[in-house]
Amino acid sequence: MTTIQTMTAEELLRLPDDGWRCELVRGELRRMSPAGQEHGKITAILTGSLVQHVLANGLGTVYAAETGFKLAADPDTVRAPDVAFVRRERLAALGEGKASGQARLT
Repeated sequence: MTTIQTMTAEELLRLPDDGWRCELVRGELRRMSPAGQEHGKITAILTGSLVQHVLANGLGTVYAAETGFKLAADPDTVRAPDVAFVRRERLAALGEGKASGQARLT
């Protein structure tokens, strides 16, 4: 039987930067491989358009792919979406740090 070592969101925050983008899924560390060119191009277009719209209308904040959001606890899940939007009303609930809260693209 294989035992999977789990970690918390706080432990994820303390990991040294080894050049990998990591996420935590139900306490299990997952290294993310780099995106391909097409994915990167589409994400850049989407992010640029979203940032313009959000800033022009004072809707909240847009976050880039390196930003982690804690989506579940015990065991912890921390995801880093390609682009995230948080409504102005929810910004205070996020707090600070890599594993800080939930984002929704709605």
